[in-house]
Amino acid sequence: MEGGTRAGLVGPTDLSHAATAVIDKHGIIVGWTGAAERLLGHPGADVLGRPASDLLASSEDASRVAEVVERCRAAGCWSGFLDVRRSDGQYLKVGLQISPMADSEGCECWLVFAIDLAKTPSWAVSSVLEGFLTRSPIGMAVLSPDLRYVWMNDTLERYGGIPREERLGRRMSDSLPGLDTAALEAQMRRVLETGEPVIDYEYQGWTWAEPHRQHAYSTSFFRLLGADGDVLGVCYMGMDVTDRWKARERLNLLNEAGARIGRTLDVMRTAQELAEAAVPRLADCVLVDLLEPVLHGEEPTPGPVGSKPVLLRAGMHSIRAGTPESIVRRGEPVDLLPSLPGGQFLVDGQAFLTPRLDPDSAWVVEDPSRAEKIREFGLHSVMVVPLRARGNPLGVASFVRSRHPDPFEEDDLLLAEELVARAAVSVDNARRYAREHAAALALQRSLLPHALTGGSALEVASRYLPTDVQGGVGGDWFDVIPLSGARVALVVGDVVGHGINAAVTMGRLRTAVHTLADMDLPPEELLAHLDDLVIRLAEEEDQNDEAIATAVLGATCLYAVYDPVTRRCTMARAGHPPPAIAVPGGSVTFPDLPAGPPLGLGSLPFESAELELPEGSLIALYTDGLIETCDQDIDVGLTRLSDVLPKPGLVLEDLCTLVVDALLTGPQTDDVALLLARTRALSPNQVASWDLPTDPAIVASARSLTVRQLTEWGLEELEMTTELVVSELVTNAIRHATGPIRLRLIRQDVLICEVSDTSNTSPRLRHARTTDEGGRGLFLVAQMTRRWGTRYIAAGKLIWAEQDLPRGRSAIKIQ
Repeated sequence: MEGGTRAGLVGPTDLSHAATAVIDKHGIIVGWTGAAERLLGHPGADVLGRPASDLLASSEDASRVAEVVERCRAAGCWSGFLDVRRSDGQYLKVGLQISPMADSEGCECWLVFAIDLAKTPSWAVSSVLEGFLTRSPIGMAVLSPDLRYVWMNDTLERYGGIPREERLGRRMSDSLPGLDTAALEAQMRRVLETGEPVIDYEYQGWTWAEPHRQHAYSTSFFRLLGADGDVLGVCYMGMDVTDRWKARERLNLLNEAGARIGRTLDVMRTAQELAEAAVPRLADCVLVDLLEPVLHGEEPTPGPVGSKPVLLRAGMHSIRAGTPESIVRRGEPVDLLPSLPGGQFLVDGQAFLTPRLDPDSAWVVEDPSRAEKIREFGLHSVMVVPLRARGNPLGVASFVRSRHPDPFEEDDLLLAEELVARAAVSVDNARRYAREHAAALALQRSLLPHALTGGSALEVASRYLPTDVQGGVGGDWFDVIPLSGARVALVVGDVVGHGINAAVTMGRLRTAVHTLADMDLPPEELLAHLDDLVIRLAEEEDQNDEAIATAVLGATCLYAVYDPVTRRCTMARAGHPPPAIAVPGGSVTFPDLPAGPPLGLGSLPFESAELELPEGSLIALYTDGLIETCDQDIDVGLTRLSDVLPKPGLVLEDLCTLVVDALLTGPQTDDVALLLARTRALSPNQVASWDLPTDPAIVASARSLTVRQLTEWGLEELEMTTELVVSELVTNAIRHATGPIRLRLIRQDVLICEVSDTSNTSPRLRHARTTDEGGRGLFLVAQMTRRWGTRYIAAGKLIWAEQDLPRGRSAIKIQ
């Protein structure tokens, strides 16, 4: 084994006490020390003048010596191992170091140092091994038990950036202030004490080789022992693993960013999460700008977005509080300069990197405020990466370094692109959610009543609480529908399931109820028609959309009609919970209404029940999500409802809040709809009625009665129109019906004129020809009134017409 080195070990492990010999240019021993005699046992008299090759163990070693001589002449020195013969004939392996020198006459000769490898630690041998260690790409050093440098190789010297002469004999902390030397020395002391090596201990810091750049090192420590077991010191081997550390840090950053970015379905928040995830581990400041349509949930423009896209600052974060590097705040427009490097990045999707920012570049000087920020905070390196999803531009993210001394490099750009790509998916998901959420809310708003009014018949209030609080859509619904004759319909329903499908189904049912209510059908007939409609819808959707078909089948509904004239309320239900009724001064009851099957089953008929309610009674309609929750069954819910409802002096809006708070004490598991209605009654002086015989002569009397009543009510302005309406309706009843005729006038927020008879035939509006003598009565009624219609009653039919009251006459007297 052989090798070369420039210098031997120094300090306590040098060769000052080694066996020494001098050999002339012919290979003859001309010098011999006592240490040499002690090592090999040959006195000086026996070896001086003899060839040095006589001391070699074999002829092969002699041939190597010739090669060594040539190397020494070329390289200046040689070190290695050789087997030599002692005086007792035993072979001894020694470590040699040979250096050229000149004698007193200037002749060439060789100075040879030898040490016994069996008695000298291998790390102390200035030999081929030392040459290998010296040139090793791994940094190596030997420290004494008091942790002072004894030896180091070239790589470690290069790592530290300080000549080894200034480090040998000193502690680590004397020359490496940029490293945590206290932690390193603690590791070495533990190794010295326990003998247990430390493998792959990683740490970061800077050295004088690159004082402005952070490096990572991986170091292993092990204890050195002599032949007698004494502790000689500690050796450590280290290597620069900055690339590996950076790669691992990048991977960790990506993993952490994956968990941090996109935690919410909010576009602005997602952009802010991207900025916060990249600071400070990748950049000192990150700015995220999104196209204006993206922030509004709109579909981004495919392909080129134009020469001057509108960008808004959606997210920003910095190592400095408040991100003072930014010239705009969140939500404000960002001016994208045409001369910005890579100005086509929104179109082509290519990121660009400026490792060294030139403060005199065109895009900097074009904007004085930007130039001032660059100079003020020392911004020196920039990356700009576009956000794109599904091939469409969303915006752009800018990464800037100021305090971090290193410029961005290609690996940093790859990391930024990966971060932005992940964030872009989350931004696009948030944008699509925002669009769908807005559409769902718009749908819900269009399906539910915008404002409830019970007119002069009811005071109403409501609450709607979908299970999906964020989405805001569900399948429960309610409504208050004005009917003819001052009556009001109350309806509440529950569709199977939640979300957009349930909302769509709810909207279809609500529309159907409105249509059927306009026909003035009794509650049980209305539910029967609604049941037929649900069956037909389920059959149609079963082939197209199973989810909607499932939602429409099994829906429940309760329909009630309240008449403020008679104070009677007629109700029917289809599989829905019964209403709660609280009468003034009494307890809460749940009327025993015939249950009826859920909608869509078509098996049993629906039945109604009629209740007479005192004025001021409270009607509570609700869905099962209010009374049946995860922490209470239906009976408990009904009990709680009956306890909280009797609050006669409480405003209904406040009562709604009180009911919801009292019943929804745990997590909400179902949509909730609540409709409260407090009844009113029309006073006798607001209603006038007369029974009329079927005599054509009675038409004049009917007109007179009408005029007299309008005068009493102070509605003289409506006399002419009302006379005409009464005349036409009474005449039609006399001409086309049989039996008694009844005329009724109702004054509330409108003037209502009703004429009933015993016929079941509804009149038909038609356009009379110019030559016809009749047929224009209902046409005139329709033209001169607000609206008109027909409804069936127990004794026949009733034709009604409404007129708006003159201004200032709409006050209603309630007793």
